[in-house]
Order: sequence, then structure tokens, then C-alpha cells
Amino acid sequence: MRAFLLRFIAVLSLAAPAQAFDTNARTAWVYDVSTSTTLMEKNADEAIPPASMSKLMTVYMLFEALEEGRVQMDTRLPVSTKARQMKGSTMFLNEQDRPTVEELIKGIIVLSGNDACVVVAEGLSGTEDAFARQMTEKGKELGLTQSTFANASGWPDPRHRMSAHDLGILAQHLIEDFPDLYKNFSLTEFPFDNRAPANRYNRNPLLKLGIGADGLKTGHTQEAGYGLVGSAVQDGRRVIFVITGLPTETARAEEAERIVNWAFRQFTMQTLVPAGQNVVEAPVWLGTTNRVGLTTRDGVRVLIPAGAQDQVKVEAVYDSPIPAPIKKGDRLGDLVVTVPGAKDAVTPLIAMQDVPEAGFAGRMKGAVMRLGHKAFEAVGL
Repeated sequence: MRAFLLRFIAVLSLAAPAQAFDTNARTAWVYDVSTSTTLMEKNADEAIPPASMSKLMTVYMLFEALEEGRVQMDTRLPVSTKARQMKGSTMFLNEQDRPTVEELIKGIIVLSGNDACVVVAEGLSGTEDAFARQMTEKGKELGLTQSTFANASGWPDPRHRMSAHDLGILAQHLIEDFPDLYKNFSLTEFPFDNRAPANRYNRNPLLKLGIGADGLKTGHTQEAGYGLVGSAVQDGRRVIFVITGLPTETARAEEAERIVNWAFRQFTMQTLVPAGQNVVEAPVWLGTTNRVGLTTRDGVRVLIPAGAQDQVKVEAVYDSPIPAPIKKGDRLGDLVVTVPGAKDAVTPLIAMQDVPEAGFAGRMKGAVMRLGHKAFEAVGL
């Protein structure tokens, strides 16, 4: 059996070429969720101090405890002296407080409360050290390859590291694993007990801009600089991005908005193959029919940089002829989409119908035809 390649190229309209994004961030990662496409990365796998952005893992652990029924929204947790003594951003909790899980979620997401993180860590695991070890293990389960946690709040510690890529993966897990709870990330303020009116606003600069932003978390320390894990949705497309190491709060806000506008303006979504469409008729060997239709299960949608439409290539790749028997849904090849500047997108090609093996007479006829074909090939006809 010889390899056979069917190639067809989609030629669309020509426009100005897409411009690469030159970010001022120390590390960055931009990802289109709908097409699983990395749009841009800069030092994205470098382990760096994540500051308060690592609070996303503390929130993930708390969301998981809620889903598993270990705590409820109205569960009240004690506040230790250690929690009360936390510096930096806090909810101004004290030992007499018994905040609810719901209040702690908002206190971490909106107020970036370091004290709230310690309360959650001690409430779920007994000690913050034990919680940090569990955070590291959970990170491995989630596919975070450059993440180790020393505490629940992101307080500076040489053992506390994440990469921009890991922060983006964690953001996607929060969005997809907890769709109802994720809504807390779009809260713009939380005036907890009116203890610090000036500290009641969410630090995420994108939430009030009307650009579809709905999360997730800012971070800042002297070592880490200013960073943001963000996400926005426009016209059904979700983009997740991570930027770190900006010099000022203003620079962070401007860079985040620039990235969102670039991600949605410089790329267009194209449906190259609708779900269920017959992509190609492939020859069948010794079947009751001599052709089988190949299709994709969910269709093929890709992001195309502005101006690169005429450079998109779509290739159906399979071995030919395909031997019977064939069952509907069998993977028989791949549809390979090549977009300039991106990794090839590979989608399985599956059989559209059953093709039983031919009976004895059919197999004999097929064998004779096959021998005849080889004979013609041998003499160059």
C-alpha cells in the first residue's frame, strides 16, 4: 500500500499582513481558547516570581473544595494570628472574625487579600505549609510544569515560582472547570464590612472598559514587577493572556488593553470545513463499494492572521486504497491546516459510513483489477 496525498489550497481575499506584537512585558503568553492557538509567547516557560497572580491556585483549590462538598458558601473559617498579621493587600481580618467561604472568595479575587489566603489554606489543610505542598501537587495534575508553591498568597519566596504559560493554563482550568464560580472574577468591587472603603475595588484595569474582559488576577511585588492574568470574550471568541514584569501599574493597564485589541483585531476566525461535510472520497480496497467519504467530527475552525488568507493550505492525508472492512467513525487519515506563523492544525478524518468487506467474488475481482493496475505500472502505461 502506498501513501497518497490529496492537497487542496483555500484561496481567500488578500489584505494587509498581520503585525507581530512586540510586548514590553518581561514574559508573556497569549492564547485563543476557541481554536487552541498560541498567538504569542515571550519567555513563556521561564519560572518567575508570580506575586499575587499565584492566588489563582489558592482560588482553584477552594473552588475544588466547594465542588467536592468539603465546604459550602456559608461555611465560616477561623482567622489565626498569622493570618491577621499578613502585610500587603488584606481584608483587615482579625482573630474575632469568622468570614464565610463566599466572603473569602471575593476577598481574594477582588481585594487580593493575603490574610484571606492564609485563612483558606489553614481552613482546608491545617497549615499553610501543607496547603502549599498540595498546591504544588495539584499544579502537576493540571499540567503546570514550572510551578512550585511556598505559600498561599504569592508572598515573595525564592521557592515560589510559576511561568506565564502555567498561569495561562491555570486560568483556562478555572474558566472551564468551574464556569459558575468563575463569574466571581468579573466582580468590580467588594466592600467587605466597610473596613477599607478605598480598597474595595478590583485592581483588574480591563473590567470597566467594555471589551469583554471577565477576569482574572493582577500581581505586583518589587521583584516581579506588575503583572496580569487576563481573559476576554468577543463574538464568541475567548482569549487568555498573561503579562509580567511591567514597570508601573499604568504600563500594565496599557499593555493589557493593547494585547486584547491586537488579539481580536489581527486575527479572524474562519470555518474551513463545516462539521459533517464530505471532505474527500477515498478509494477502498476489497470493499462492497470502491469509495468512502471522509469527514471531520466537529468541523475545522482556524484563526488566520489578517492578510494571510491566501497562504492557508488544507491537506487531506491518508493511505490509499483503504482496506475494508471500514466502520463509520473510524479514523482513516488527517486533515492538516497550515497557517503562516502557527503550528499545523491536525484534525482526524473519519469514515462517513460503514463499508463491509466484499464477498469472495468481489475480492477476486478486486485482486484481478489490482494485479492489472500493477502490470500497467510496470510497463509504464
